[in-house]
Amino acid sequence: MRVYDEAIEVRQGEVSGVEAPSQFLWRNRLWSVRSVEQRWVVTGPWWDSAAARAVRDGAVSPDGGGLLAEEEIWRVVAANGRTGTQGVYELTHAVETGAWRLSRVVD
Repeated sequence: MRVYDEAIEVRQGEVSGVEAPSQFLWRNRLWSVRSVEQRWVVTGPWWDSAAARAVRDGAVSPDGGGLLAEEEIWRVVAANGRTGTQGVYELTHAVETGAWRLSRVVD
């Protein structure tokens, strides 16, 4: 498995009957998602966020706002172009900002 942390552009669409990433642009190449293997949601390290520090310092009330930054992780099978070799990719979507990143490529 190779680990990356690179910004990508993602187009959503229907993949195998599910609303999911259908294409992504990585390193100026267009990748087509063939199938979704898995999707899960993770919560960021809230205890180390600026919002948590502000609550600890008494600067804001502990209402939870901004503390639970979630990311969706999509493990997809994708190929470059119509006849490209397929691979397994993990795409990370920051729910709060809408930003997408390529996080892993499974060998």
